[in-house]
Order: sequence, then C-alpha cells, then structure tokens
Amino acid sequence: MIEKKDVSLERAVLIGIVTKDQDESKLKEYLDELEFLTFTAGGYAVKRFTQKMDMPNPKTFIGSGKMEDVRSFIEENDIGTAIFDDELSAAQERNISKILNVKVLDRTNLILDIFAQRAQTSYARTQVELAQCEYLLPRLRGMWTHLERQKGGIGMRGPGETEIETDRRIVRDKIALLKDRIKKIDKQMAVQRGNRGQMVRVALVGYTNVGKSTLMNTISKSEVFAENKLFATLDTTVRKVVIQNLPFLLSDTVGFIRKLPTQLVDSFKSTLDEVREADLLLHVVDISHPNFEEHIDSVNKILGEIKSSDKPTIMVFNKIDAYQAEPLDEDDLETERTEKHYSLEEWKSTWMSKVGNNALFISALNKQNLEDFKKRVYDEVREIHITRFPYNHFLYPDYNYEDMG
Repeated sequence: MIEKKDVSLERAVLIGIVTKDQDESKLKEYLDELEFLTFTAGGYAVKRFTQKMDMPNPKTFIGSGKMEDVRSFIEENDIGTAIFDDELSAAQERNISKILNVKVLDRTNLILDIFAQRAQTSYARTQVELAQCEYLLPRLRGMWTHLERQKGGIGMRGPGETEIETDRRIVRDKIALLKDRIKKIDKQMAVQRGNRGQMVRVALVGYTNVGKSTLMNTISKSEVFAENKLFATLDTTVRKVVIQNLPFLLSDTVGFIRKLPTQLVDSFKSTLDEVREADLLLHVVDISHPNFEEHIDSVNKILGEIKSSDKPTIMVFNKIDAYQAEPLDEDDLETERTEKHYSLEEWKSTWMSKVGNNALFISALNKQNLEDFKKRVYDEVREIHITRFPYNHFLYPDYNYEDMG
C-alpha cells in the first residue's frame, strides 16, 4: 500500500541494479541517498525497483521483464517520473522514455536540477547552466521525441526550459559563451581573493549534509543557510573570524557526493578555488552516518582531483550527539561484531590512531566539545601564521578560547 504524501511533491519511482561491483547493501545505500536527493528536488519516491545484472542493459539499462514491471506500476499509480541511480546514455534515456512514456531522469540530471534550485549568485547560476548544457548536448536527439510530455518540475529547471527547441550548434555556442563568462568572473574573484590580504585561510570541506554550514554559523556567529537537505549550501561563503587580534578567513564550500557528475566537477572547479588556496582544511564528517568512511574516501578522491589532498587537514567528526551503535546481543554467538557495533569511544580510538592527533569529535548543533575544537583550530592557524610571518608572531600571545568568534 502506498503511503499518502504531500500532494505538492512529484511522484517518482527509483531504479537501480545489483552488479558484481555493487552488492545489495551498497545499492540500498545508494537508493537511500537517491531518495533523499529526490526529496530535496521536490519529489517523493513511491517505490524502488532493483534487478541483479552482470552489467547494465546497453539499450534500456534494466531487462525487458523488469522494465515491463516498472511500466505497469507507473500506469497504475499515476507516476510522473522514473529516476535511475546511474547515469544513462543518450540512447538509453531515449529508449526508456519511449517505453515508460514519462519523464526519465538519472542521478546526474537530478543533482543538476538541485543545483539549479540552490544557485543564488550569478556565478553559481552560470556554472550550473554550463553543466546542464554540457549534459544536454549529447541528448538533443531524444529531446525532440519526448520532451513535449515533460511539463516542468524535477529535471526541467534552468536551460532545459529554454534550450529544448535548439540544435547542437546553438547549444555549443551557449557553452562557449558560458565558459567565457566564467573566465571573466574567475578573474574578478581572483582579484577579490588577492585583496583579502595575508590572512590564513581555512576551508570547511566534506560530504553533503554533514553539518558544515552549522559549524560555520557556530564558529563565525554568522547566518549561513543550513537545513537537513542535500546541497543546502551551493555558493561558497567566506567569513572573517578573529581570535583576539589574530584574524583568519573561514570558507564554507559546496558539499561533495558519490557519483558526482563529471560536468559539475569541471564547472565547479572555480568555486573550489577556496579549497585549493586554503592553508588548512577542516574535513567535516557525519559520524552518525553508517557509511561515513566511504564518504571520507569520496571527499578525498575529489580533493585529489583538484590537487588539494596534500594540504594540512583536521578530521572533524560531527554529530556525535546523533551517533548510535547497533546493539549486539551477547547471547547471539553467530552474529559477527563489525564496525557498525563500535561505540563512539572505539571510533575515537580507531581514528586517533589513523591520523595521529588530527581528529576531533564534536556536535556543532549542540555545541559539544567545541572548546577542544576551537583550541585546535587556533593552534593550527597560529602556527601557520608564525611560519609565514615570523617577524610579528609576538603580537599573538596565548588566547582565551572561549572568546573565539
């Protein structure tokens, strides 16, 4: 029985496959994330469809029998959108649309749509539009045959509404224009960064929805937008934080995510300049998430892509107030004790040994252990400042950390 939801939400089905590289538990986690993405975009996942396959069907992604099951469910339950967990080729999207006769999106298109909603500044909107146009270009052929039944909503924001009737030449011209516009804005932003003087730069990085903006608000006493949705923060925010007479710049950057679309990594590399130019990274992690270690790996991979993996980094494990280990029945001798049964103290021991003294455990929301966090950040910033400006380190004596902010 389908649970009734807000009628304003767009009804969708989610589709994913189990392969040799992605078992059932991994697929469930990805679909959980895809469902959260769907909610963030303004939709409601009515049902999930999964299938075990050695590799995706090159024509329809899933098999014909499973596709018929999806089609029947869509027709019987008034579903308007089918969302696939992996990126579809232009041919797959075209073939699936003909069979299902509804709007067909993949994870990339869904993330692009969320970015289109979240972009506030002209720069961010330009970057999103560039990524959307690059995604749209190889799919123009299919657009002619099925876009007439796409009436807006998820996946149809931004250039999709104005570029439907264009041909490849016009889209290529648009891409060139957007790239030129981004280059000009990049120059302006480079001047702005240069005008910030010689202050130490600290950047918050991490997976999406780990609490970076909440931590930013707590440290800098600012009002950065934060909510429990993916990609709540898209535009980079920079705040000046002063500890006594030692100032530094703190930036909050866009969250990362697994299977991040290539178009977004490329078009948002300029936004990530704040990360590349930072002197210190605060890698924020949601320790309450059961797969936070994979999130860490995903972030580290992207940091490597933007040549920032070698920067001094403090691992900040956030949301300790929400962390709960799964209980293990001591009488159950068959169940193997795994990392999901670790206590918070055991995780602390594990990660302290992995990264030396570069791990902190806090709750930004409830302000737990923030004094340790403030002291550590102050020590790191002061050390960087003294190293860079040895002639004036005497200006910055030890400081009462309670006054931070």
